[in-house]
Parts: sequence; structure tokens; C-alpha cells
Amino acid sequence: MFYTVKNTLQKFTTKYKTFQQKRNIQEKKHLIKPEQRKKLITFLNRYSLIFHYLLACSVCFLIEMISRHSITGAFTFIFDRGLAFLYNSLIVFTSLHLVYFFRRRALMRSIISILWLFLGTINGCILSKRVTPFTYTDVKLINDLFTMQSNYFSNLEALIVILLVLIVIIALVVLWKKGPKYQGKQNRFASILAIGAFAFFIPMVTQAAVSNNILADYFENIAQGYEDYGFVYSFSASVVDRGMTAPRDYSQESVDEALSKIEKKDSDTTELPNVICVLLESFIDPKEVNFLNFSENPVPNFDHLYHNYSSGYLTVPVVGAGTANTEFEILTGMGMQFFGLGEYPYKTILKSNSCESIASDLGNNLGYGTHVVHNNGGNFYSRANAFSQMGFDSFISKEMMNIQEYTPLGTWPTDDILIGEVEKALDSTEHQDFVYAITVQGHGAYPTEKVIEHPEIVVTGAENEAKNNEWEYYTNEIHEVDKFIANLTDMLSKRDEKTVVVFFGDHLPTMGLTDTDMKSGNIFKTKYVTWNNFGMEKIDKDLTSYQLLAAITDQANLHEGTMFSFHQNYNYQMTEETSRDMELL
Repeated sequence: MFYTVKNTLQKFTTKYKTFQQKRNIQEKKHLIKPEQRKKLITFLNRYSLIFHYLLACSVCFLIEMISRHSITGAFTFIFDRGLAFLYNSLIVFTSLHLVYFFRRRALMRSIISILWLFLGTINGCILSKRVTPFTYTDVKLINDLFTMQSNYFSNLEALIVILLVLIVIIALVVLWKKGPKYQGKQNRFASILAIGAFAFFIPMVTQAAVSNNILADYFENIAQGYEDYGFVYSFSASVVDRGMTAPRDYSQESVDEALSKIEKKDSDTTELPNVICVLLESFIDPKEVNFLNFSENPVPNFDHLYHNYSSGYLTVPVVGAGTANTEFEILTGMGMQFFGLGEYPYKTILKSNSCESIASDLGNNLGYGTHVVHNNGGNFYSRANAFSQMGFDSFISKEMMNIQEYTPLGTWPTDDILIGEVEKALDSTEHQDFVYAITVQGHGAYPTEKVIEHPEIVVTGAENEAKNNEWEYYTNEIHEVDKFIANLTDMLSKRDEKTVVVFFGDHLPTMGLTDTDMKSGNIFKTKYVTWNNFGMEKIDKDLTSYQLLAAITDQANLHEGTMFSFHQNYNYQMTEETSRDMELL
């Protein structure tokens, strides 16, 4: 038996050696000869600038293909927006000049190209889950992403991402060890001059492109901006364009002039009302979607308020995500159009600066107690810090609530718990209160498979079964939120206190809706409704989110705060002059 095993091993070893010899012969036949390899490298080095620009174009094409989830979409961008595409390629081309500082040029080219592709891939992944594309400010939300991971990405998707990153890292390590080195003389001074020249000329080229409508320096619709001008330019603009730039004529005199135009009114302090503001997460009236049909009205209580109390459309700054920016406009009266591209003030300026808001205006000027209640994590969007900077007295988040009920997927708490929390906030002081309540039940993502076996609202009309399941789940959760609206107003009606409430949707759900899908004709429009128990006149008005609380407090004869008084004074009409004054203030 021993000899049998020995003979078998010898035969196997002989066959393996023969196989290796044949393989080596075949590889030698196909390998580039040393002199040919040397000539190729010399050629690539000599014409490296041309090679780099072609590489930059290829990288930009791949990024657009990933971002748009379509090869056709990438080609359409190239042909329809050719100059914008070339400008995107110019940015990548400029970054490739860094390779001239290193001898391992192949490695550096790979690293720079992979970094751009990595950013583009992140954008593609984000756009598969929300409407708002990836901006530099999203990097500041990385901690929030990890806390929300299970709600947006499955464990399998996370594992695939980790494996792909590991494969790329291993490939780069192999290239570092085995890859070619540049053997010629390095002229770092020329490289520095080249990068300096690009740094000098790119702003000039950008300005010329903006002046000729090839590019834009402000995106009214950030998602459309990325579509029109490309990911590389748009993301780069979000890196450079941060914060709020002071207007050219910004001075104490110009601010005083803007303030002097505001006719100061005194608030009626004889019997101040409680003011309650309720953000309804991802809430729209589903009947606003043209192609959907319902077995019954999904939002009867919302409709009742819409037809009997002050109401209207609300233009918000975001679609599908970005709640914090709608919230910022609501609470401060400031427009996000004056901030950096894709910026979240909660994660930037409010990290270190305080800010006038409805809370500080009502609290400091009229003695209101000011509170926030929210059935989700307190640190998401850095809200705990932001609310403190805005002057709120208290913030009760889910960490301080005894939450027992969740949505059918178990993803989000239901909203009914907020009724008791609002009541506690009102009871916490002996005087009037401003309470800001943030719901979460309507939040995505929505399942493509059927989850609710016997839905209260049956939905039809979507393009396929998976989409219909999403809409049915969403609509039934919104139906539950509608019941929350009725229960909250019922609780408040039993209290012997003057109270006004405003409910509003912060943005459309992430459902791939377009302007033509909506009865309003605009995906940036949601609705708001109000309720009160002291006979306020019904005044219907379409507003922006930064005008909403000015209008509500105006009806309640409350005239406090710089921005809210500004909007009240100009009767919510924006002209070129009022927009300029708003920016100054």
C-alpha cells in the first residue's frame, strides 16, 4: 500500500511539472518582450498628458453611468451637455497631475481614478435610496449613516461593499509591489507650476462657463443640478461652496437700511396662544399622485383640516431626504438658497454658533416655554446640539420615551406616542408654550414585497407589483399618521388653553416621482394644514417653508423676530429687492 501511494504521488508530481512547463511556455509566448514593454512605457510617458485626459474622460463617463444607473443616460449627458462633460473631465485631469510627484505613476493614477470612481459609486448607491445626490456635507453625516444603516442597506449589501473595498486595497498593494517605477528625471518644479496654473485658470474658466450657461453656481434643484452639470463638477462645487458668503454690499448701514423697511408691529399679549408645529415625515396627501387609486380616502382628517382651517401648498428645499434643511427653514425663517451647495447648517455653522429662531423669538420676547419632541434618535443630524443653539428649553427624543409600538417592518416607532409627549411639554410650564414635534412613522424605505396582509387602504395604479406594494405600504402608514393628526387635535381640544397647530410635510417620499406625476406639478411642493380652538380666520396661502411660521404667528397676532417680521411685512411676496434684503438679514 505504501508503494502504491508513493507511485501515485510521483505520477501526480510529474504531471504537475509538465503542466507548469507548458504554462510557462505559453505565458512567454504572450508576454510583452522587455524591449517592447520599455517602448510602450516611454510612449505613454511622452504623451502622458493626452493619456491622462482620455483617462479622465473615461472616469467621468463611468461615474455618470453609475450615478444615472444607465449607460444610455451617460451617453445622453455627453451628447447633450458636451462642454459640461469636458469640464468635469478637466477637473479629474487636473487631479491626475499629482502623479508627476511620484515614481510609482501607475499606482498613483490608479489611486486617483479609484477615488473619483469611489465617490461616484457612493452617489449611485445614495441615489438608489433617496432623491438628493451625494454632497460634501454628507461626509459630515457619516455617523448618522451608520445609525441608519439597517433602515437603508441590508447586511448583504454592506458585506458586498466591504468585500469590494478589500479587493481594491489588495489590488493596489499588489500594484505597489509589482508595478513599474518611472526611471526618468522628475521635474517637480514644473509639476508645481502646472498645478498652480490650473488652480489659477480653473476659477476663470468656471466663471466663464457659468456666464455662458454651460455651468451654474447655484442649483435651485440640487438633484437636477447634478443631472445637468455632472457629478464631478457638482460634488467639487459642494466642497468649495460652503457656508454663507457675505453679499458685496454687506455692512451695518445696509443691514440697518433693510431693517428700516420693516414696519414693526406689537404682539397681542392679552391672551397668548400655545403654538404647536408638527413636522410630518415624508408626508404627502397620496391623492396628489396622479396615477394612484385608493379603496377609500387615505387622509380624511388631513382633508378636514385642509378644507376648514388655513392651509395651502408648501414649497420645501428638498425631495426624498434632507428633513433637517426643511426644518431649518421652518424654525429660522431663513432660505437655504443662501447657503452652500448641499449644506446642512445643523452640521456646519450651528456646530459652533447660536442662531435666532422661533424658539428664541417667542421665548426671549414673550416668555414662552420652548420644547422639541421627537420619536427618533436625538443625535441624528446633530439635532440635540442644533436645538440648543437655536434657544430651545428642552428636547425629548426617543431615548427618553417608553416606545412600545413600531411600524409593520419594525423599522420606525409609530407616532401616537408623541401625543402624550406634547401634552407633557404643555404641562411643564404655567405659561404659554411653543412645541415642535417631529414624527417618523412615514419614513422610508418602503418594501417592494407585500407586508400588510389585509391593508386598510388598497392601492392600485403603480407601474408594477413591486411599486404597488411600496405605495400600499406607504399609504397605509400615512393613513395611520392621519389618525395621529386627529388624536392630537382631539387631545388639544379638551384643554382649556388657546392653541394653534400647524402640520406640514417636510418632503415627498423617495418614490422616483416627477413633476408630471404630481397634481401640483412640482415635486418640491407638499401641503400644510392648521387647526385652532379660538376661531382664527381661514386664510389659504401657498407658502415656502421659511415663510410658514411667520404666516401662522401673524394670524395669531404674534410679531416677533427679525426674519419672521420681515416675511410678515412683505406679505410673503419675494421680489429681487426683498430677496436681496432677506440675504442681508
